[in-house]
Amino acid sequence: MSASPLPPLDDQLCFSLYTANIAINRAYKPMLDEMGITYPQYLVLSVLGEQDGSTVGTIADRLALESSTITPPVKRLEQAGLLERQRSKTDERQVHVWLTDAGHALIARSKCLGDTLMERSGMTPKEFQAFNRQVQAFLGALEQKA
Repeated sequence: MSASPLPPLDDQLCFSLYTANIAINRAYKPMLDEMGITYPQYLVLSVLGEQDGSTVGTIADRLALESSTITPPVKRLEQAGLLERQRSKTDERQVHVWLTDAGHALIARSKCLGDTLMERSGMTPKEFQAFNRQVQAFLGALEQKA
């Protein structure tokens, strides 16, 4: 049997990013569990922290997901009292989502996620921000070619 023409997994950027994502989720999980939310719910709350009152479609676009994928976590967050949904008065197809006071408080508590990640990385805040910008630039380049 001949050797694989592929480079070793550790030399493939896609695998490094994949395993980094898994490691981040593992680091976040205990903190998210303590807050009573999942990672997708955290992302929805983060979008609303940036732009409260967004539509479900806008949240989905921001997270590069389909609206149908966003609806279940939004409903669970509403049931938990962290946000409220309301149909648009001008366009019944659009559902706007607003954080409740409890949702705003949870966003403030969730700052520990990024702080923990930076601390575990061993990077300074400046290095951490520069690394994030590099990853964003890489993603932007990939999206332009798609």
